[in-house]
Amino acid sequence: MKRCSAGIRVLIMSALLVAVICASPLILSGQQGYLEVSAPGNRQLQLAIAPPAALSGGVNQDVARAIIDVFKFDMTLAGPFSVSEPQVTESRSGIRPGDFDMASWRAAGTDLLIKSGYVVSGDSVSIEFRLYDVLTEKELAAKRYTGSKRDVRRVVHTFSDDIMSAMTGIRGPFTCKIAFVSTATRNKEIYLMDYDGQNIQRITKNGSINLYPDFSPNGRELIYTSYKKGNPDLYRRELASGAEARVTTARGTNITGAFAPDGNRIALSMSKDGNAEIYLLSKEGKQLSRLTNNDAIEIAPAWSPDAKQIAFVSDRLGKPQVYIMDSDGRNVRRLTTSGAYNVGPRWSPRGDKIAYCRQMGGGFQIFTINPDGTGDTQLTREGSNEHPRWSPDGRFIAFSSKRGGRESVYIMRSDGTGQTKISRGGTSDSSPVWSPRW
Repeated sequence: MKRCSAGIRVLIMSALLVAVICASPLILSGQQGYLEVSAPGNRQLQLAIAPPAALSGGVNQDVARAIIDVFKFDMTLAGPFSVSEPQVTESRSGIRPGDFDMASWRAAGTDLLIKSGYVVSGDSVSIEFRLYDVLTEKELAAKRYTGSKRDVRRVVHTFSDDIMSAMTGIRGPFTCKIAFVSTATRNKEIYLMDYDGQNIQRITKNGSINLYPDFSPNGRELIYTSYKKGNPDLYRRELASGAEARVTTARGTNITGAFAPDGNRIALSMSKDGNAEIYLLSKEGKQLSRLTNNDAIEIAPAWSPDAKQIAFVSDRLGKPQVYIMDSDGRNVRRLTTSGAYNVGPRWSPRGDKIAYCRQMGGGFQIFTINPDGTGDTQLTREGSNEHPRWSPDGRFIAFSSKRGGRESVYIMRSDGTGQTKISRGGTSDSSPVWSPRW
C-alpha cells in the first residue's frame, strides 16, 4: 500500500496492465527503460477526459472541475497525448467496465479514456479513477482514494503518475514538489510548491537572502545558502519538523551545495582558503576532502546518478566552462567546448544527459549535452533562462526564465517542447529544484 500524503488512504482496485496486448492500438517503443507512447502512424494518442460523475449524493462542481483541470495540465504536459473533453452522448454513463457505452467514445476517435467518479460527504471525498484502452475496451488502471476535499488535486496527480506507469512502465513526477527562491516578502526566501505551481508554502522566514536550494535524495531535507548570520553559510533543514542545522561556519562563500545520491555527503563551493574551490563534506559539516586545487573559481558541483562523477564550473581557461571530474577529484576533463560562457550543469536521472546554461547575447539559454561532449542541443530560445533541474523520472526540466520581464519558474519536456510557466502572482521566482517522488 502506497502512502500518497497524510490522511489519504489508497486502495488498489486492479493491477496496472503495463504490457499492452497485440490487439491494442497503443505502440510502446524505447531504450534503457524509457518508453514513448504513440498510435499507429506515429500520431498522438487521443486521450479523452470524461466528465466526473457523482456516484452518490449531489453534484459538486468544485471537485469535478479540479479533477478535469489537473488531468488536463498533467496529460498535456506529458506530451504523448492530445487531450480533450469531447461532448459524447452516452446511453449509459457509469465509470466501471460494462457500466457505460464504449462505442460512443470509439466513434469520437478516442484512444484512451479517463473515467472518474466521486462521493462528497462534508469535508471528506472519495474519488475513483479508471483508465481504458477504448479500442480493446480493456481497463488499464483503476484506483480509489479517500481523503479531504483539499486533497483532490493531489490524488488526481497521483493517478496521473499511474497513467504514465501504465503506459510507459515508469511513474510520472506529478506528485513531486518544487523548491524555489522567491522575493514575495521582498527578501529572498525558500518556498515549496506543487509541480504545477499550486499550494505554495514558505520554508525560510529569516528576512535575509537564501539561495541555491537542493533536496536530499529522500526528499525529507533541503540544503541552501543563507546570509542570515551575515556570512553566506550552508544550512540543512528538515522539512517535516522545521529543524535547521548550520552545516558550514567557515568565512567566505559556502554556495551551490548539492547532495550526493547517498544523502550522506554534500559537494559545494567554498572560498575559505582564498578562491572558490569544490569541497566534499559530510551532511553534518565535517570536511571529507578538497576536490579541486588551483587559482581558478570553481563552483556549482552536480553529481552523476551513480555518484562516480561530478560536473562543475571552472574559469581555469579564462571563461567559465563545464568540466567533469571523478568524485575523488581526479581525471578532470572539459565538457563544453562551444560558447564562451557555460554554467549551471545538472545531471539527468539516467546519467545520459547534462543540462547547462550558455550565455548568448544579453542572456542565457539552456542546452543539454551528452557526458562525452556529443549531442550539444539548445532547448530554450526566448528570454534569458537559467537553473535547469530535472524531474526524478527525467521527462521534464524545471528552470527560471526572465521572458516577459520578471523572473519566473517554468517547466518543459526534456526535449525543450511544452514550455509552461508555473509561477503565480507578481513575485520574482528563481532557482527551482525538483523533489524526489513523495
